[in-house]
Amino acid sequence: MEEKKHTSREYERELQEIREGLLYIGALTERALERGGQALLERNSDLAREVVREDEQIDRLDVDLEDKCIRLLALRQPAARDLRFITTAIKITGHLERIGDMAANIAEKVLILNDLPQIKPYVDLPRMVSISRGMIRKSLDAMVQENVALAMQVRQEDAVIDQLNDQVFRELLTFMLEDPRKIQVCLYIMQISKNLERIADHAEGVADMVIYMVTGNSVRHKPASAEK
Repeated sequence: MEEKKHTSREYERELQEIREGLLYIGALTERALERGGQALLERNSDLAREVVREDEQIDRLDVDLEDKCIRLLALRQPAARDLRFITTAIKITGHLERIGDMAANIAEKVLILNDLPQIKPYVDLPRMVSISRGMIRKSLDAMVQENVALAMQVRQEDAVIDQLNDQVFRELLTFMLEDPRKIQVCLYIMQISKNLERIADHAEGVADMVIYMVTGNSVRHKPASAEK
């Protein structure tokens, strides 16, 4: 009986390690996005290089956490609810790792832009950074709280990022048509905007996984507008 209790405690500890691991990776990706946005606004190349370097840590943690999940599946044969959490965790950490990659991509573009003349103050990109950071945080809070309403809110906010990305594209297209010398700079800014749009997509992906984890229902291929 004592051995069974010990095994149960070990199992709960392993599940908790996975939860904490997801939150830690999430915090790192949010920080990377924040610092990438700061590097862009301040034209800070040293900060941008730090973001690029620190992506390796996120990659390592992603691999380690996925390994923990697979071992737990193989050795513990979890019951239905825990099985759903562990399989969901594997997908969530994948989304977070991709967010880290996108933040590093933004930092790499910042390094290039810092050697080129700035064509205008950034307005929409900082808004996209702020909203995307909030989406990451809310999706992980939804996971911890098992809060479907909060996860649904993240799905709705993805549409705002899509609109801002379209707005940035249209504005930069006008710049390029008016002055072909600005094309190079505009293309790099477009790539940053696209990376932010993809980050929001991955944050929405985390929210989708949380909804599945809590309810067992998949919303991955359903537009958020259909859920109002």
